[in-house]
Amino acid sequence: MSETASSGRPKLVYVMGAGHSGSTILGLTLGNCDGFFFAGELEEWLMTAERPRWGAADRQQFWSAVKERVEGAEPLFGASANRCLERSSARFRVDLWRARRRMRPLYRRVAEDLIRAVADVAQARYVVDSSHFPLRARELRELPGIELYLIYLVRDPRDVVASNTRELSSHEVAEIRWRKLTMNANLWLTQLLAIRTFLSHPEERRMFVRHEDFLADPAHVTRQILDLLGSDAELPNLDSLTVGAPLQGNQLIRTQSVVVRRGGSAGRRRDPTTRLAQAMWDPMLERLAPAATARGGR
Repeated sequence: MSETASSGRPKLVYVMGAGHSGSTILGLTLGNCDGFFFAGELEEWLMTAERPRWGAADRQQFWSAVKERVEGAEPLFGASANRCLERSSARFRVDLWRARRRMRPLYRRVAEDLIRAVADVAQARYVVDSSHFPLRARELRELPGIELYLIYLVRDPRDVVASNTRELSSHEVAEIRWRKLTMNANLWLTQLLAIRTFLSHPEERRMFVRHEDFLADPAHVTRQILDLLGSDAELPNLDSLTVGAPLQGNQLIRTQSVVVRRGGSAGRRRDPTTRLAQAMWDPMLERLAPAATARGGR
């Protein structure tokens, strides 16, 4: 690749927001640009003890090479760092205060070493991390050897909730209702933390993106993100994106190539409960800047 980590501090493009908001397809699009590597959900590196849960030999080989460059991560392997430092609920867990304080220095050192190792092995200047968590973004911006860019990705909350209940049958009414309630609570907390994190990050290194705008005009939205990042890379072939070797993501990473589906989100969702529960965020999201937009859009 023409732009490599050796040209300076690696730039971390962190996709923040709720899960099931389209971060994998956005990450794959950026990862197909020259100088970029889509690492997937990097927070899973500690959860899985540095091994991808799925992947062919070349993916396993890539992450094995990354692991060789990161030392002393073993005490953090498992779910403890995610529970104490990354999950949105951790902000309100007083009982985890001591654990957070104890593991934070090692967590930050390992996080920086991991990002630099990924950039080195991939020979990329830009590493794209789609881990979502706003609190992880707050930790990452404290890393002196990383230049952090935030992409705050938002999808219609009704689609997010529907994506999380899709596998349930129409007979599981109680489970669907319970999951919708918990999803709305999680969404509410994520929006609160994400907006605060976004607004406290330097304006020249942040961008607000709606998933619907990306699907409506992926080329234009991607170009705006690349401009923010200071990259003059050409746009990728949106009809044939190579998947590469992301650590973790949705089912798209199980394929060899991906097509970006244009035309916006599929269908309007009838979920008045979610619409009402999340309505207070609409005016705040409308005012976030800078924002990437589709041509002819908002």
